[in-house]
Amino acid sequence: MNIGNGPLFDAEPPQVIVRTKTSAWSWILGALVGGILTAAFVGVVVWMATGIGLLHMIAGLRGGRTQISVDQPTVVRQIQQLRRLETVSYTMDKIIAGGHENAYLPKFLAGDRLLLVVHGEVVGGIDLAGLLSGDVTISGSKVSIKLPEAEIFGTRLDNAKTKVYSRDTGLFSSPDPNLESEVREVAERQLQESALQNGILKTAAENARGTILSLLQGLGFRAIEIR
Repeated sequence: MNIGNGPLFDAEPPQVIVRTKTSAWSWILGALVGGILTAAFVGVVVWMATGIGLLHMIAGLRGGRTQISVDQPTVVRQIQQLRRLETVSYTMDKIIAGGHENAYLPKFLAGDRLLLVVHGEVVGGIDLAGLLSGDVTISGSKVSIKLPEAEIFGTRLDNAKTKVYSRDTGLFSSPDPNLESEVREVAERQLQESALQNGILKTAAENARGTILSLLQGLGFRAIEIR
């Protein structure tokens, strides 16, 4: 309404204030993202602090693998700690015959004979505790090692699988209580001889060289000679 000749003023429109309520899900999502970022940051700090990350970063900047300086006494000590390195195991089955006979009477009258089914194992390897300091030579990233000779660590019969197959005792004889033990000793010797003929020592030496090669490569050596 216009009163008199004064200017006409338009009424100012009312201000509307809208207040929005933060959603609970938005708050939870923000807290979760913040927790993940915090954990990631802490992990990076720990990774760098342990030196592992620093080594990888330096290796990446150099464009090559990380080199670790290892002196000769350390190499000798780490190899010696392997001690009796069992590198090969031969498992064999054999039938061994043994018995006692009488020089004057036939077997069916006087004698004791048995057949033994034998299941045994022969273990070979290298005793690295005997490695000497002079057996290891290091020059920069090159290393030369002379390993001890391979040997047989032991021959063992599996009692659960070793059994008497048959036994014949003469009419005038009684079973010898020591016969089975004697045949077992013969079986152990024959198992060991068979393992030697099949090249157990050569295989033990080759497997030992493979183990030592992996160890030296892990220490950072690039040129490795194993004798």
